[in-house]
Amino acid sequence: MLDEGETGLPPEASPLKHLLNMDPPQHGEYRSILSQYFTPRSIRALEPEVANITAKLLDELMDREQCDFVTEISSKIPVAVIAEMLGVPRQDWPKLFRWTNEIIGGGDPEFQSGKDSMETFAQARMEVFQYFTDLVEQRRKHPTGDVTSIIANAEIDGAPIPALELLSYLLVLVVAGNETTRNATSGGLLALLENPEQFRRLKSDPTLIKSAVEEIVRWTSPVIQFARTAASDTVVHGQKIRAGESVCLFYPSASRDEDVFEEPFKFDIGRNPNPHLSFGIGEHFCLGSNLARLELGVIFKELAKRLEFAKLAGPVERLRSSFVGGIKHMPIRYKLKPAC
Repeated sequence: MLDEGETGLPPEASPLKHLLNMDPPQHGEYRSILSQYFTPRSIRALEPEVANITAKLLDELMDREQCDFVTEISSKIPVAVIAEMLGVPRQDWPKLFRWTNEIIGGGDPEFQSGKDSMETFAQARMEVFQYFTDLVEQRRKHPTGDVTSIIANAEIDGAPIPALELLSYLLVLVVAGNETTRNATSGGLLALLENPEQFRRLKSDPTLIKSAVEEIVRWTSPVIQFARTAASDTVVHGQKIRAGESVCLFYPSASRDEDVFEEPFKFDIGRNPNPHLSFGIGEHFCLGSNLARLELGVIFKELAKRLEFAKLAGPVERLRSSFVGGIKHMPIRYKLKPAC
């Protein structure tokens, strides 16, 4: 989840220099640094670890009847995965979680540490930069196989990556690596609870996991909107767009286009075909889409297998944001069975 359709970085992040706001050929040069790391084959190697993280979390909740699905399950899995990939020590994982909330949710009073969203974002960005400046220095002296080592020791045009671009790259990974997968997981379970026939269908037919993941991503569209600048004059459905004008892309709308989807407002885990645009399209197609699909597949496979009963136990609290379709609290009553 690392690019246009998946990041969740707020508009005030635009002064940063990262994949989202780079044009060719620079975009391709920076994207290629990690492109091999996020191939389907490379990502498949992470499946046992993702499955282990998920199983342990569910095991810890076995003896309870109620939890906040967001804070106790859906937020913990992706942050653990991206932290492992970045080589962040376990004791620092809560920092990644807090920074992500403040960068994405700075406009929400619950996560606002500064006087407003801009100040909250600026403070969190500075902390991320300071943290990874130290980690990058360590990895340049003693490189390992983690993603931070790869970026820290990469070169562009024969020279090390400039500091701003390097730290921006890592900040995007921190945010994109957990924020949007968290919200797709939370929104996906909510959709299944609101459409219990679809949950029963998934539990009875595990072969639907892949199509269920695509439908969850379509349905939740974790990133609500993104802005791009038109490179040339064009016309879209009769609307003239001139070169240099900003165009706002609304992903939930695109993924419910009546001209593309049959019954677009129906949640259907067997939907096929499902050409949603939640991972973006073209040059900026989400670099981390394979990781997102893997994580969601593992999570919902385990939930379908082990969740005998679940229902909402209180109101769903959504993140106050026009940018990310986030759920910050979702209390559920449930019954889990042991892992097979």
